[in-house]
Amino acid sequence: MFASISWFFVLVESGKSVCRKKYRLLVYIYTFVTCWITTEFLLYSLQRLSTMDPVVQEIVNHSGEILSRGLEKNVEDELKKRIADSIITSFGARDAPPVAIERNAFLPMSGKLRSRVYFGYGEATPDIAAFINGSMTRYLDYNDTYLSKEALHPSDNIPPLISVADAFDLDGDSVLKAAALSYDVVGALADAVSIRDRGWDHVTYISISASAGLAQLMGLDGRKFENAISLGLNNSISMRQTRAGELSMWKGCTAADASRNSVFAAILASGGFTGPSPIFTGEMGFFKQVSGKFDLKLTHGKVLRTMIKNFPVEYHAMSAAEVALNIREKIKGRIRKIEVETFEVAHSIIIKDPEKLRPKTRETADHSMPYIVAYTLLYGAPNPSSYDDSHLSDPKILELIDRSTYTVTERFNRMYPEYLPVKITITTDSGLFSEEMDVPKGHHRKPYTWDDLQSKGNRVMGPENSRSLINFMKDFQRHSVREFMEVIMNVNFKG
Repeated sequence: MFASISWFFVLVESGKSVCRKKYRLLVYIYTFVTCWITTEFLLYSLQRLSTMDPVVQEIVNHSGEILSRGLEKNVEDELKKRIADSIITSFGARDAPPVAIERNAFLPMSGKLRSRVYFGYGEATPDIAAFINGSMTRYLDYNDTYLSKEALHPSDNIPPLISVADAFDLDGDSVLKAAALSYDVVGALADAVSIRDRGWDHVTYISISASAGLAQLMGLDGRKFENAISLGLNNSISMRQTRAGELSMWKGCTAADASRNSVFAAILASGGFTGPSPIFTGEMGFFKQVSGKFDLKLTHGKVLRTMIKNFPVEYHAMSAAEVALNIREKIKGRIRKIEVETFEVAHSIIIKDPEKLRPKTRETADHSMPYIVAYTLLYGAPNPSSYDDSHLSDPKILELIDRSTYTVTERFNRMYPEYLPVKITITTDSGLFSEEMDVPKGHHRKPYTWDDLQSKGNRVMGPENSRSLINFMKDFQRHSVREFMEVIMNVNFKG
């Protein structure tokens, strides 16, 4: 307003010499209104330039709450379990073909900042370490899951946090708080809108949540925090083709690539590098191009609604695998027919494609409920070797797949995603065997204990390694991440 008055007097004085006295009042009024409108427009424009994207502002505010209030004991404990679980699953994939390709492509590597690759495979820049470690975490499809409008794996956020904390010598407490933010953000995004049906992959959300966690971990202020998110997201919009048809190695590594880019972006942002803004609400932003408009409703403790996997299968098949395992102990005689009742989301992701009936890659097989049910009925609980080439071409498995039918029921549609329902009915020479399940072991309604996690670790990495890891994780907040990495580096590959 004061600026408007100043402009008004300048223009009026200059106009006195050219205006007749009887028109001077009109000139005063016209000039004042014109100057006021111009000034307010300029102030509005400047305000727009300096205002943070409202979605990013919500994330920044939530980060501040986590830092000021700390973590509740149960939230901290569950985050520790998720970190331990991510290392267990990583161990199982340490020699997987894509991980070996990545190591051969990038290691050894030097740089100003260096982070360690899990299990003593060398050092790399933090972004590449996050990529290789993230591929190990995700490749077996054995890490945790969150189910909502979008289904995703929140622990994909852990490798980038560990890599950056290793490079900057940060402590476990800081990582736990950063992981809490990442879990809260990715859970809220999954609750807000599914981008799957729009043709985009859920790992796009990991780009946002990992960038947010990293920004908090690195202590970035508001503007740098926003730049970390905008730089991490803008070039990381992932297509859903990754999970359509016959699946490739990229299925298990695309989240690692998203987090790699988030590390790259956060380090640039920490140095003052700017990114496109407003990244969500802008003219060509995320709302317009990818998701549609949504409200991000951030709440604390999202980790409490995530699920640890009991078997290395796509999570929508978890109940089916457990029920098939239970029925296997009861059935007698030759299997004549398998009838499975499920829900639409499971059908669309892991049943409907013809490739799911004859999977040719492990990436397709662990995303095939028909394969998983048939394998489990024949050979028992699925494990990392259940998708070897010898099993993919096993005529016994293929025969059972051909004897299976899958039906979507409205009752189960109504139960999902709060529950993960399935009903399997098997007809044999000896009779009918049937079992129904609402939620499997590891679901947030039937959560994993530390003893359960120890048992999973025993199966994947051996009792000695599992015990050492879990004992350290229970006190993780009191240690540095470099101490944590020493535990990982010193694993016994013989278990």
